[in-house]
Amino acid sequence: MVQLILIGIGAGVATALLFGSIASGSLLSVALFYLAPLPILIAALGWSHWAGLVAAVVAATGLAVVFDAFFFMAFLLGIGLPAWWLGYLALLARPVTNGAPGGLEWYPVGHLVMWAALVSALVVTAAILNFGTDEESFRSSLRAGLERTLRLQERLSPGGAAQAPKTDWSRLIEFLALALPPAAAVLTTITNVVNLWLAAKIVTVSGRLRRPLPNLAAMQFPNYAPALLAAAVAVSFVSGLIGIIGGVLAASLLMAYAILGFAVLHAITRAVGGRALILGGIYLAVIVFGWPVLAIALLGLADTAFGIRARTAGKRGPPAAPN
Repeated sequence: MVQLILIGIGAGVATALLFGSIASGSLLSVALFYLAPLPILIAALGWSHWAGLVAAVVAATGLAVVFDAFFFMAFLLGIGLPAWWLGYLALLARPVTNGAPGGLEWYPVGHLVMWAALVSALVVTAAILNFGTDEESFRSSLRAGLERTLRLQERLSPGGAAQAPKTDWSRLIEFLALALPPAAAVLTTITNVVNLWLAAKIVTVSGRLRRPLPNLAAMQFPNYAPALLAAAVAVSFVSGLIGIIGGVLAASLLMAYAILGFAVLHAITRAVGGRALILGGIYLAVIVFGWPVLAIALLGLADTAFGIRARTAGKRGPPAAPN
């Protein structure tokens, strides 16, 4: 138990340093900020979810001491506990007699991705409620915050103080006020999934990962996922704060289905010539343009409805016998 506490303290300090680096304002600090959950996940996957919980509390406490007491709950609810929860779920297993390795069935990776999306939606929803408990107060608080940020950037830019007249940011602020909640949900989902994957890889290299690395190309989502997405999309058309929260959940779930869509792509292109070039081009298009991710999400939804991977595997047939 002492070892778990020491590991948790070390991981918590590392997490606090990664999170606090954003105060420097450098470009590298942004990447480090998004890696803040990684030490918590490494502690949870490599030692125990208790070590991950200690790391989350230590990081939140350190940030509260150095910066402000507000950071304790903000970090704990926004980053610490979500990372701990994902690490806890990743190590859940139950005994089976179906010939699984080690006689254990581990928590499915598709369910982990779905939980990453749900946790992300909850985190963004909590942030929205911090701005206001109705649509008008939320929008006005968000607009005020965005305007302050943009004006500050304008003053800090070379020659910014001497610019006249001042730039009219109203259209950009209106666009950001609409786009920011779902965009934050998408980014948070990506951050959670990538950090969980990185932690699993790092712990595997150290030889401490108890569960085998899952086959990502074969992952399946829980049965409730399509209905939950449909409900979230429907709620997103409702007026008021409920509609905003519905849009946040829909964005998180669509990102989860985009991750499933990439898994489908990896599975159906296994026997295709130039596979690396095709996959690289698709990934590059998504990174550069953004909108192709919607097509990838639709591919994930299509696989759920029509079993594209199973059909492709059936047409491909069993692997050829060695000569």
